[in-house]
Amino acid sequence: MLKLSELQPGDIVMAEYEGQLVEGTVKELNKEDKEVCVETAVQEFWFKPEHLFPIPLSEEQLLKLGFQKVESDNGSVKYKKDSFRILLPTQGNFNDLEIWWREDRRHLRQAIHVHELQNHYYQMTKVELNPA
Repeated sequence: MLKLSELQPGDIVMAEYEGQLVEGTVKELNKEDKEVCVETAVQEFWFKPEHLFPIPLSEEQLLKLGFQKVESDNGSVKYKKDSFRILLPTQGNFNDLEIWWREDRRHLRQAIHVHELQNHYYQMTKVELNPA
């Protein structure tokens, strides 16, 4: 379950509809009725937050978002999109990562989800992070 306060238009989430989980993009928030409009491959539909779930950040998700992978000799991995960077000190370990854009540098010591990366990216660059 996701909190309404964590979501922004453009965020990618999993939505539960008739027992099925489908990936979709947040289109609109209705804070008064506590509902979120999510567009899936099928349609737009309003969901309560208890029917929305985060997508864990992974290499697969980063590549879908248009990042390029750069491996180093010391075992670390860097993902880059334009001048935005994500560094994993240990390949495949998304529990400890560093993100930066220009002088804004953040060290995240816990696993995050796709929508959280999208929100960090937007705060830092003022540009939405959408699938490539």
